[in-house]
Amino acid sequence: MTATHDTHDPVREETVRWLLDGDPAIRWQTKRDLLDLPGSHYEADRGLVETHGWGRQLLDLQDETGTWAGGLYGPKWTSTTYTLLLLRHCGLGTGHPAALQGVGRIWDGARYFDGGLTCAASIDAPEACVTSMYVGLAQYFDYQDERVDVAIEWLLDNQLADGGWNCRTVRFGDLHGSFHTSILALEALAEVAGRRSIDRDNQKTDRNIDGAIDRDISTAIDKGREFFLRHRLYKSHRRGTPAHPAFTKLSFPPRWHYDVLRGLDYFASVNSPWDDRYQDALDVLMDRQREDGTWPTQNKHSGKVWFDLEQTGRPSRWNTLRALRVLRWRQRVSG
Repeated sequence: MTATHDTHDPVREETVRWLLDGDPAIRWQTKRDLLDLPGSHYEADRGLVETHGWGRQLLDLQDETGTWAGGLYGPKWTSTTYTLLLLRHCGLGTGHPAALQGVGRIWDGARYFDGGLTCAASIDAPEACVTSMYVGLAQYFDYQDERVDVAIEWLLDNQLADGGWNCRTVRFGDLHGSFHTSILALEALAEVAGRRSIDRDNQKTDRNIDGAIDRDISTAIDKGREFFLRHRLYKSHRRGTPAHPAFTKLSFPPRWHYDVLRGLDYFASVNSPWDDRYQDALDVLMDRQREDGTWPTQNKHSGKVWFDLEQTGRPSRWNTLRALRVLRWRQRVSG
């Protein structure tokens, strides 16, 4: 299968062939996002995430109680939370029973404060990072629980004046948004908006799809976007230099960490309108492209893993897929 595109299309046919030779998680997203094929052409590959490759390996590691590694948030990166986040990246089907069981375990095991969540027994306060992860997983896998709507409202209420979120705000009073927490919150709200759209399309009137909440979500997303744009996605608002060296290094899986590709991939996924303030981050991304048209994995986050998806320093199908999604979005929205 080859791509059909004009001479300005950033997707090389040989790169597409290489991606299509990869895991089902890569293959189905390549067909959808780079080849623009209809669902009938990629749903079979998406279904294979459950039965083959990385998705099957991860599902086989779930224990009888519904958790992974016997923990809800730790150990990193084999716990239930981080395994579910990786299965979401792979595109495991919404409503998958093993995933729903795992999501139920993390929601039942969390501690609640005013609607926000923490999973740490030693922390007596809600954390925006954890709340965002758990909301995102619940919405993606369509986990039904009245606590989810309460947590969504908590996220909306705890957005900072600068448009970001910070896991340290409630405990330590930090008032400047964190890149890490803010991208988690925006990803979660994107899942919320997507789930509500699906519910409307399916006429699920038994669920809370209040239009006022929709407006609040839209406003929060707009403010969060502006937070990142003011920082040109990775720069200090004071110095104009990278806020952290790791922000310019590509990783996968991202875990809870932020980098320019994660930011750009998020804005591509929601089809954000173009703004020239994206360009600095896009330049960083292009500087990371290899001569063969691929992108590497540069930064592996330390911690225990079930298995390595790819080798650090080598061409990465994950990062190449994500980078090409970004370039196609750039082409689409900027004319």
